[in-house]
Amino acid sequence: MDIQNLKQKGRIVLPSLFTIGNVAFGFFAILSAIDTEYSRAGWFIILAMIMDAFDGRVARMVKGESKFGVEMDSLADFLSFGLAPAYVMYLFLLKDFGFWGYPVAFIFALCGSLRLAYFNVLSQEGKASKKYFSGLPIPMAAGILASFVISYSLLESNEVSRSFKLLQALMPMIYNLIPFIMLALGVLMVSRIPFPAFKQANFLRPKSIKTLLLLVVLVFLVIRYPQDALFLLFVVYAISGVLVYLWKGFRGMGKPKPDESAAQ
Repeated sequence: MDIQNLKQKGRIVLPSLFTIGNVAFGFFAILSAIDTEYSRAGWFIILAMIMDAFDGRVARMVKGESKFGVEMDSLADFLSFGLAPAYVMYLFLLKDFGFWGYPVAFIFALCGSLRLAYFNVLSQEGKASKKYFSGLPIPMAAGILASFVISYSLLESNEVSRSFKLLQALMPMIYNLIPFIMLALGVLMVSRIPFPAFKQANFLRPKSIKTLLLLVVLVFLVIRYPQDALFLLFVVYAISGVLVYLWKGFRGMGKPKPDESAAQ
């Protein structure tokens, strides 16, 4: 009986270690921003994303899911992907916009908390989809901001060979648009637009030569141009979800409703 209890506790503790890692990296991101080490703060948020990606999967793998783990994961996500990026972005550039930097940072963090609360409600009611997220996941919104800070840091470094020249040329313009981008990310987080969840165990398994080649290219870009590639991947994820949603809505406008077709 004692051995059985020990195994059960181990199943709960193991995924919790990843959640604690999530909390730690989110907290370190805030401390790094205070020290004006913004690129390091961005990397800490990326590391928090990695921890967050594993805790749920490990819990399901070892059958260690618990209510405590769910609540702890939500609090960790709010710290690492709500408060940390909002604080980092405020110190990095929003403070240059004067008073208006306050509400922009707050709205991003608020929308992130609403997104997490809504996701928890769906999960508790058993309505959460395994294929799609309802609204932009908060880690992805945070990833866009964190990778932007990391990529922008290349402008002040000598690592120009490890960057996309076109993207680096656009960085000053993106810098000025960040307040609007953060507000847009907040809206996407509380929207009902579906975004791919990638929760299936086999989603990384290539099903064709084209898929395999795409994965190889993505891995190469992340290794060769880590700062810029991460930023582009996060942005493409967000934009593609919106475009697919709009495209499906546009196609559905021309289709007759069931009652209309029956009437004809």
